[in-house]
Amino acid sequence: MANRPQNLLLLDLAALLMRAAEAGVVMLSSLAMVILSGDRLGPDLSNYQNATLVGVIFYAGLAEVTGAYDVDVRFTLRQAWRRVITSWLATTTFLLTLSFLFKASEQYSRGWAIGWAIFAAGGLCLTRALMVIWMTRLKRRGVFNQRVAIFGAGAQGQRVARYIQDHPKLTITLVGFYDDRTPDRLPAREIDLPFLGAMNDLTAAIRAGGIDQVIVALPWLAEARLQKVAASLAVTPVRIRLAPDLASFAFAHRPLVMLGDLPALTLFERPLSGFDQVTKRWEDVILGAFILVLLSPVMLACALAVKLDSPGPIFFRQWREGFNNSRFRIWKFRSMRVEAAQPDGQINQAKRDDDRVTRVGRLLRRTSLDELPQLFNVLSGEMSLVGPRPHAPTTRAGERMFHEIIDTYAARHNVKPGITGWAQVSGWRGETETEEKLLKRLEHDLHYIENWSLSLDIYILIKTAATQFFSKMAH
Repeated sequence: MANRPQNLLLLDLAALLMRAAEAGVVMLSSLAMVILSGDRLGPDLSNYQNATLVGVIFYAGLAEVTGAYDVDVRFTLRQAWRRVITSWLATTTFLLTLSFLFKASEQYSRGWAIGWAIFAAGGLCLTRALMVIWMTRLKRRGVFNQRVAIFGAGAQGQRVARYIQDHPKLTITLVGFYDDRTPDRLPAREIDLPFLGAMNDLTAAIRAGGIDQVIVALPWLAEARLQKVAASLAVTPVRIRLAPDLASFAFAHRPLVMLGDLPALTLFERPLSGFDQVTKRWEDVILGAFILVLLSPVMLACALAVKLDSPGPIFFRQWREGFNNSRFRIWKFRSMRVEAAQPDGQINQAKRDDDRVTRVGRLLRRTSLDELPQLFNVLSGEMSLVGPRPHAPTTRAGERMFHEIIDTYAARHNVKPGITGWAQVSGWRGETETEEKLLKRLEHDLHYIENWSLSLDIYILIKTAATQFFSKMAH
């Protein structure tokens, strides 16, 4: 295949055919319902013709906007169906709204409208499935693939090649490596691709029509070398791309933004900024106050039980690490004997059947009722209802402190800690006596921070109320 010319228009022509086929489905579905409805539609069908034309035009435009024909969905059925159905549902909603606003709904048959909506939806899904299957088969034969050469056979070039090989949706066939260094100066290749020569060999292959695109994979620090390579390739009639530097691969999934004309990768966004931050605070204040009032009789009963069960204070306060690594004192119902209290610098997590826990304390911890006073921390702004659970600064997993095990442990402090969290409702609650449990908890905490939404908080609160009061992991 490397010796036969590639038609770079084939992929665009196939996509154009896909657009035409789906527009035809929308039109033919309406026509089919007109035929099936017979005389019930009346002799004048101009209204139905106009509605069909508007529907076809609107669907075609909306499908473009939603990315229904983007390269990444031309070979993936699930994503394609989602965008196609979204476009068609929006189209039917638009048509219904239009008919309502112009008071024209009485001019159309409900049976025709419902049938058109259903037939078109089914036809669009079937058509897209057939097109995806057809295009996927052609892609496997290399019909759509561009022949790509990588200039740079070092570690960076090999990583680019590995990335392309691991992503079969890309319409790329790798031809091989080129490099201006001799083979004896190159590192051992871990990728099964041939080394085809230096710059002269690359330009000769391009002139012969055997290459459609070149990816330059050289260290960005070698500026003079990059400019020399770019100047040599600039006179050839193929697409030239510059691969990311080695360090950039670690952040390849991060979004690219423009600072004027300067592209920049967004490594980390400030979580819960702007309106999201205000929304979460109001959630904490309103729901926190409501829950506090609702559960005040339960809290009063817990306080009385703690006082009667063992001598000592009702509440237990201890330092925790919160937002931006700042420390605050957390409120809890006392669940351990006073003489078993530990200094803040020598914290040992409670274990199953821990003899330091009182009789009432064991019930409070098992039902998580000992956490209810943290509503005071929420209302004072030190905590949230939902967030990563706050840990004592000197808590350990095994023999090491948390921050010694994971370099990114402090990232969980980018938001306020919570009474409950995504890790807790996902089963990672209780003692973290092993490093693996800590890693899993941190993984869930970071997932929550990166994917926060009000609906996610409500889901976590509901699941906490339904299941966590009787968790077997609490002790």
